[in-house]
Amino acid sequence: MATHLKNLSDFSHTIVPSGKPFRFGIVVASWNVAVTGKLYQGAYDSLLKHEVEEDNIISVDVAGSYELISGADLLLSNKNIDAVICLGCVIQGETRHFDFICDAVANGIAQVSIKHTKPVIFGVLTTDNQEQALDRAGGKHGNKGDEAAITAIKMAHLHLSLKD
Repeated sequence: MATHLKNLSDFSHTIVPSGKPFRFGIVVASWNVAVTGKLYQGAYDSLLKHEVEEDNIISVDVAGSYELISGADLLLSNKNIDAVICLGCVIQGETRHFDFICDAVANGIAQVSIKHTKPVIFGVLTTDNQEQALDRAGGKHGNKGDEAAITAIKMAHLHLSLKD
């Protein structure tokens, strides 16, 4: 089905386990706050819905999507956290800055996950315009923050199940 016809945050086809035994970090970029605030709310509400205790959610704000990398690294270095959710929004402009930031953020988040051997979830929108971003931040295509939270819960369970 084409994206324009679909709510991407529909989890009716899958079982989402309880998040109760885990601690999660949420790192959210302040840049494009009209979008990232909605992503954050979606992630936070989804964690609560899946039985994560409020005290087991540590939230930090960073300036922009590029800073999600160091925010996630600092959380995992200084807190006992099972998974980190990175939330940001980069909107295409008239220069190549978009390409460099998107590439650096994706690679940086992956490297933090590898460094700490813990799930670090990429909840960063990379859109052509503000409308597309809002459509994916609680609009007609669902909420990427919600999707990132579900991914974090599932990955925390996977990580725990694979420990010796």
